[in-house]
Order: sequence, then C-alpha cells, then structure tokens
Amino acid sequence: MGSINYPPDKIHSPSKWNKPNYDHIILWMLNNNEICKWADFCQEPLEIPPGTLSRHLEALKRKGYVEKYTRGHYRITSKGKKEFYELSSAKKLLRNLNYPPKIILKSGRIYAHWILWMVYNNNFCKRSDFLEDPLSINQSSLSKNLSLLVEKAFIIKEDGKYVITRAGKSEYSRMLQNYNLDRQTILEEEGKRIEDITKKTLQFFEKYNIKDEDIQFRFLNNILRLDYEKVKPLLKDVEIFHKILLFLSINHPDHYPNFISSEDFSKFYKIKKTTLDYYIDEISGGKIYPLRFFKLRQPSGEQYYFQSDRTLEKMLRIITENKIAKNSYLNKLFSKPTPTMPIIDMKSIVNDIVNRSNEFLFTKELNASLREFLPEYIKYLAYKVESKKELKESYDKLEGIIWQDMSNILLIKGSDKLELQYKEKVKEIEKELESDPMNINLHYSKIRILIYFNQYSESLLLLDDLLEVFPENEKDIKIKKASVLKKMKKIESGLEIINYLLQKYPKDHDLLNYKAYWLQFLDRKEEAIKIIQKLVEIEPETGIYYDTYGEILMYFEEYKEAAKKFVKAMVLGSHDWYIYQTYIKLGICYTTLGNLELGVENLNKGKDMVNESIDDPLTKKKWLSIVDLFLGPREA
Repeated sequence: MGSINYPPDKIHSPSKWNKPNYDHIILWMLNNNEICKWADFCQEPLEIPPGTLSRHLEALKRKGYVEKYTRGHYRITSKGKKEFYELSSAKKLLRNLNYPPKIILKSGRIYAHWILWMVYNNNFCKRSDFLEDPLSINQSSLSKNLSLLVEKAFIIKEDGKYVITRAGKSEYSRMLQNYNLDRQTILEEEGKRIEDITKKTLQFFEKYNIKDEDIQFRFLNNILRLDYEKVKPLLKDVEIFHKILLFLSINHPDHYPNFISSEDFSKFYKIKKTTLDYYIDEISGGKIYPLRFFKLRQPSGEQYYFQSDRTLEKMLRIITENKIAKNSYLNKLFSKPTPTMPIIDMKSIVNDIVNRSNEFLFTKELNASLREFLPEYIKYLAYKVESKKELKESYDKLEGIIWQDMSNILLIKGSDKLELQYKEKVKEIEKELESDPMNINLHYSKIRILIYFNQYSESLLLLDDLLEVFPENEKDIKIKKASVLKKMKKIESGLEIINYLLQKYPKDHDLLNYKAYWLQFLDRKEEAIKIIQKLVEIEPETGIYYDTYGEILMYFEEYKEAAKKFVKAMVLGSHDWYIYQTYIKLGICYTTLGNLELGVENLNKGKDMVNESIDDPLTKKKWLSIVDLFLGPREA
C-alpha cells in the first residue's frame, strides 16, 4: 500500500479548548485511504492513544461504519461514508451563539446562571463555548458548575455537547426572576432563539395559505423541536422539510375527521411521495430525533400522528401509568410480596384507558384505532425504561421505578428488542468463555445478565450445570439459585435451599443472615427478627448484620427502629462494601418519618457513593433508581 493520506491539522489538532473528534478522524482516514492499519492511527501526525483508538474503533464497528478487512486492517463501509459526510458537514457549519445580556454577566460571576442561559438560548453548547470570550469562565469553575448542573439534572451531556432538560428550563425561568428584568424583557430574552424560525414559518404559512390556527400551532411546535440541521446533509431544501412537518401537523387526532393521504398531499404540495413517506417513517419512528410520533390507524386507512412528550401523549401516559400502578405494584421496594406475580388482564386495562381517554383526549370515533394502538404503547413505555441504563428527562424518576418490572407483569418479556439485547450480551460472555471456560466469574456474569432479562429458567439450568463443574462452589451456586427462585416468587423453595446449606454449614453466619431475609420475604416477622438478633449478639462488631436488622424492621414499616440499626451499621462498617445501601435505606427511613433534611442528606450521600464505587451498570441502575424515587418528586 502507498503513502497514507492524513487529515488537515484543523481536524486532528483543533483549538486548545476543543478535544479531537476521534470518530471523525478515523472515518476521514478510512474514507481517504483504501485501507488503514492500526499503526497508521497511532503514529505521527495523529498519535491516537491505543486505548482511545480501540474504544472508538469498536464503537464504529458496532454501528456498522467500519469493518475489519484483515487482522489489524480496517476499511470504511457505505454507511460509514454517509456518517463521515454528515460529520464533515457539521464541522463546516458556523455557529452563531446567543450570549447572556449584560445585566446577567455584570451581576456577579454566577457561572451556573451563565451556563443555563447559554444552553437554553442555543440548541446545544460545547465546553469551549464557555471558555472563550465573552464568558471566559476558568477551567476549574466551569468543571464545578457543569458537574453541579448535571447532578441536579438541569443539563445533560450527550456526545460532548451540553443540552438543557425540562427541569433545566423550569430552573432557567426561576433564575430570570433573580434579575431586574421586566416581563417584556423576559419574553424578549426567551424569544430570541425562535425569532428567525417564526419569520420563515409565517412566510411558509402565507405561501401555502395555511390559516387553521391549530395546524399553525402544531407546526410551530414541531419545527421548534425538530432541528433541520439534523437532516440538512441529506435534505438540502428546507421547504421540503417544512412540508414533511406540515403533513404531521395536519394529520393529528385533534383534527379528526379531516385527513389528507400522503398521495394527495404530495400532489398538492409538490413533494415526492417517496420522500414524504420515507421521512414520515423515519421521524415518526424516532430514528432521526430523540422524540417520536405515535400513529393511530383507522380501519378505513387514515393515519393520525401525535408527538411524544407533548400534551396529548403526556395525558395518555398519565392515564396509562395510573391504571398500571393501581393494578400493580409499588410493593417492589421494601414492602410485602405477593405469593405469585399478578397477571394483568390487558383487555381490561385497554378498555379502562379508552373509556377514560374518551372523556377529554380522543373522540369516540377513534376508539377502534386506540384499542389497537394501546398494547404496543404500553410495551413502548415498559421497554423505554427497561432498556435504559440511565433515566433522563423523558420520564420522571418515580415513573421509572413503577415501570422497571412491567415487562414481567404484562408478560411482554418476549419483546424482540429486549430479546436481541440480552442475546447480544450473553454472546459476548460466551465468546470470552471459549478461551477461559473455567472462569466461574464469567459464568456468574452470564447468569446475572440472564436474570436481568428475566430468563429465570435458563438461569436455573446453568446453575445446575455449574454445580457439577464447580462442586467446591456449592454454597455460592445454591445461594444464587435461591435468589432466582425468589425472583420467580418461589420463596419457599428458596428457603429450602438455605436450610439445606445451614445443615451442611451450621456455623456459617452469612447463611443465617440469608435465612433471616427469606423469613422476612415470607412475612414471618418474629422468626426473622429472632435470627438477626442472635447474629448481632454473636458478632456485635459486624456492621452488615445491623444493616440486615434495619432492613427487616424497615420491611415491616418500623422505620424509627430501623434507622437506629442503620446508624449502628454505619458506625461499625463505614468503609464496607454495602455501606452505600445503608445510607440510602437510612435516607428512606428519615424521609418516611418526615425528617426530609436528614433524608435527602443521606440519600444524596448514598447516591454519591454509588456513582463513585459501583462499576456494575445493573447494580448502579437499581440503586440510583431507588434513590431517585425518593428524591425525584422533591427536586422536580
């Protein structure tokens, strides 16, 4: 192979405030060379660190942008070429940023307010935007304030860009009240970002004689939330984009029975039907933008669209969520279990939601399409939370807890996406096991993934196989089997395993600890407390047994006494592995007892410890969700 073409300095060596975009650099190299080998990226002038190169190459391969040609040699795919052109186009765009007015900049260096103003009044901000004039925030102060705003969920960081959240928008409005701005000034400040858009929108309305105020409102709402820049590399004419959004704005459930087909629309508004159909499918399916449009299909063929996270969908979500929550199940955390998992009658749920929606959401003429739509919508709500490692703004935090096990309750765990997701993760583990079959920790990792995706029967079979291969790990394996049985609501069977192990290892205090838990799950309070009392008497300096004691008391709603046990556990085991759980449970107790200040303090302490010390994403997700259940409603 001849000499290698390298990207210009402005791509691989940007300004001092901007980090190199390694995805763009790698795709540039592969697009401008037939094939590149590993060393081409590591040597001058690029000198990409091996760890960074490995991480980005793997990510690009997973996305289908890059393929491994031979060992250590890579080439770009057709999909990768498309991504490269989009990245290159984005690099060429000039960003004209809106900056805070003088009254805010000169009212003291309240950097959090400057940052909020910037992310609210611009589509997004990069770190360098805050470092350069006219803000010139120093690195240390910027890091501190960005971290604080992210922690409070006022902004989020995605692909190196900072974006405001719904909570951040509310905080921004409250922030403006700190300044001597009259009402008109505030309206002017908040209107700057959309001024240019609204001018073009009015011209569009006049050109196509769009006078219906409801359609105008929906169109303006759509155009403000769907950034044309995302599709500009492929859809060069902005007017075509506006026509696509107009189609969605006209065919809304509120506009029933008025409807225009894509065929009629394409003829009247002079847009190719193939283009219209393609982008309607891409946008409504959430493939281009983070939001999506839901469809109601009438038996006669009409399709009506309504946007996610807007008034209609939010109200439908509330009705659906309330119906699900009423039938199920906030006994997920620290409350008494039912002998069997309740099977919800989907038909009954759909009927109740349809009847409730008829009161103020949808006309009765859309009942048939609503009934067809709701089962998939419920699956969508369950999958959206189940598949996310972190809950961001699309769902409030309480809702996240309610829906975490909904796939189990609704018997929808066969979701194609979830099944594919867990199979991919299992496949990764199995590949590692091929070269290291006697690594029991890899087997345990596989079991944990299977359990997370509700594959309980397969987990039990694998545990039985492990027992034959690793008989020396009998106790560990059988405890894991008991835990799977507990998740299957076969708690008595799990207790039988614990009792068997205690007969074999009568002096094992950890097994006694497990037995106390299992008796608690079976509602056998006196027996559970008797065992845990015996344990703290035998080992008065072991903090984890006090933690168990507190959790059992908490389970039976004795929060005051439970708090005392948790405090004792923290004194004895301040650096033990479980202590983040103790802080969280103590925070829940204080919150339930009405001591909100201590409750929030301990919940936040536990949250910090989870973020600092827990690497496993499933464990982290579980405990952060629990914290957010109790913090969320007060911070929103």
